[in-house]
Amino acid sequence: MIDDILEFNKRFVASKGYEQYVTDKYPDKRLAVLSCMDTRLTELLPAALGLRNGDAKVIKNAGGLVISPFDSAMRGLLVAGCERGVEEIMVVAHSNCGACHMSFTHFREAMLKRGITQQTLDTVARCGIDLDGWLEGFKDTHESVRRTVATIATHPLMPRDVAVRGFIIDSVTGALDEVRG
Repeated sequence: MIDDILEFNKRFVASKGYEQYVTDKYPDKRLAVLSCMDTRLTELLPAALGLRNGDAKVIKNAGGLVISPFDSAMRGLLVAGCERGVEEIMVVAHSNCGACHMSFTHFREAMLKRGITQQTLDTVARCGIDLDGWLEGFKDTHESVRRTVATIATHPLMPRDVAVRGFIIDSVTGALDEVRG
């Protein structure tokens, strides 16, 4: 698949397909969106939000979460809020998310089947990584959004004038439901 992508990329560049996407690093709508990496949202999310290339900083991960005040999602949001002119942040979870009810027990079995050894899992655990906590999902999507919004909004390094709001998008229709504190 990657070789096919590389061939496509050569044709894309040669035909100057990139020209319609040229923009700069500052989001036109002064917006950042934290959302899930779910494939159903690849085109649905920007379409449902009316976003085009250059409108917003979009950060995606499994579940659309900030799991720690100093994880990579929070780092990206801090860069957006402090240095890229972002004034508003949307946390957008979605219906039927795979991170809901996710657990290390499930991942452990999948990892073992894919050739990761128990010895490797034990070594990671001895290094201080809590795999149970790190690979744990959430049980309640609304509560997960509230927790992520609170983590961002109260972060000591996030400017106080950056507004943070949470939503759940229907992963079929794109309808947004605001999650209030």
